[in-house]
Amino acid sequence: MRIDVLSLFPDMFAPMRQSIIGKAIDKQALDFNVTDFRDFTDNKHNNVDDYPFGGGAGMLLMPQPIFDAMADVEKKAGDEGHVILLDPAGRQFNHSVAQELAQYDHLTFIAGHYEGYDDRIRELVDDEISLGDYVLTGGELGAMVIIDATVRFLPEILGNASSADDDSFQNGLLEFPQYTRPADFRGRQVPEVLTNGNHAKIAEWRLKESLRRTYLRRPDLLENRQLTAQERDLLDDIKTEEMTEG
Repeated sequence: MRIDVLSLFPDMFAPMRQSIIGKAIDKQALDFNVTDFRDFTDNKHNNVDDYPFGGGAGMLLMPQPIFDAMADVEKKAGDEGHVILLDPAGRQFNHSVAQELAQYDHLTFIAGHYEGYDDRIRELVDDEISLGDYVLTGGELGAMVIIDATVRFLPEILGNASSADDDSFQNGLLEFPQYTRPADFRGRQVPEVLTNGNHAKIAEWRLKESLRRTYLRRPDLLENRQLTAQERDLLDDIKTEEMTEG
């Protein structure tokens, strides 16, 4: 996959070259590029923003630098890619959107700043995405979150290919609790079922605890989930247990 980002603050993306993503770049499994669209201004002061027509607070990004920066991306990559605008009005990002974006060979993010964009910039855009119902100072942090969540689905990115399969939201549930050595840490015991080697019992325990955590913390995820017979029985047990403990 190739990922391009258009940003006024390319140094903000230094963390993207660390950890798992950094290893993917080193292995050439990911081609990551950041373009400072201020470099493409055609005015002597290198301004990228101006006051909005009709008045109003704040400054808007002008179309010219972004249009020309996008043309440079297309020249270098051979195409513009699937172009994503980080915008509060976009569709909300989630696990499914990350899986969807991972199917593209080339993604290009436009990370804005200031009050917003000249609306003509949207002519370049294939997709508009928001992290949620709040406003950040710029699109850089949003782009980093989306990139990080997306590239985890690419082949050879994670050290263990099955890791993503157990993640929260992968099957519509929150992830079950996990433990490592020692089995007894200052009197705090690992659940016995995880140490007895019975894989069928372990799988059942993990499913039940995923359901429990989802029921207690994100019950909204269960509202539209088609539960299996086993999941319904386990959920009934959980509700009884929680009522008893409560």
